Order: sequence, then C-alpha cells, then structure tokens
Amino acid sequence: MEKKDRKYMTEQKQPVQYRIRAMIIEDYEQVKRLWMTIHGFGIRSIDDTREEIERFLKRNPTTSVVAVCGEKVVGAILCGSDGRQGCLYHVCVAKKYRRQGIGRQMVGYCMNALRRERINRVTLIAFTKNDVGNAFWRQIGWTCRQDCNYYQFVLNEENITKFVEYQEE
Repeated sequence: MEKKDRKYMTEQKQPVQYRIRAMIIEDYEQVKRLWMTIHGFGIRSIDDTREEIERFLKRNPTTSVVAVCGEKVVGAILCGSDGRQGCLYHVCVAKKYRRQGIGRQMVGYCMNALRRERINRVTLIAFTKNDVGNAFWRQIGWTCRQDCNYYQFVLNEENITKFVEYQEE
C-alpha cells in the first residue's frame, strides 16, 4: 500500500453517535467554546453574550438547535423568525465532526421547527470568503441570491464583531 493510501485511510472518520435537540440557555458555555474554535467565525461583543442569547432563545424557544455527542456540544445553530421569515445564525459544526451529516440534520431540524410556525422562507448570511460554508449551502440545495443587496445600519457602535483566529495544534 502506498504512503498516500495509508494517509487517506487514517483520515477517514468513523461515524459518531450524536443527537439533535433544541438549544437551551444551559448550552451557552459549550456553544460559545465551540464558536471560539471555528477559524474566521464572527463573534459580536453584545449580541453573543449569554444575556443576549438567552433573550434570543426566549423569543425563539423551539427553533435553535445543538448537536450533542455524549455530553459535548459539537454543533449549533441559532434560528429565529420575525413571524414572516426565518433566519439562521452562527451555523457551525466542530471540525472533527464535519462531513457526517450533522450540519444537514441541524438545518433540517430548524427548517421543520420554522414550518410548524408557518414560516415559508429562511435566509442566512455566509461571508463570501467562507468557502467551506458556501460549499455546504450549495450542496444541500440553498440558492445564493444575485438579485439583491444586503444592507445594515448599526444602532449600537459598541456591538463589535471580532473574528476568531483559532489555529489547531
């Protein structure tokens, strides 16, 4: 067996046992730790505090989700709606748990929860430099809209986004 074949075989992932469930505020510390391991992930100084995530979860008690392996959170999505359309935020799966269907199942969970609330459309923002994320969304059938622009107006200048520069050892 050639060296490159051995390397490929050792890099194949064994299927993991995990469960998908609604996110609760008690998950916050593990979810935030997960966010901090995702290179390029944008964390907002106010919106992503425990207090603000708790407020978000109270507004959207059934739509946000975590993937749990044993007792460890390995994936998460913040999902909510304004009553007209849903939106996914902070979609992530820990690097070593990717490519096992966890992201797809979490997205399905969120979409089903939104359907139960009679929401007919879901949006998300994926940064243009997020090649992994953009490939994922295309692979599972999402459409990148070319016919509109995304605008924002910042109401609180103290709500700063910092990007994670995590490097695995």
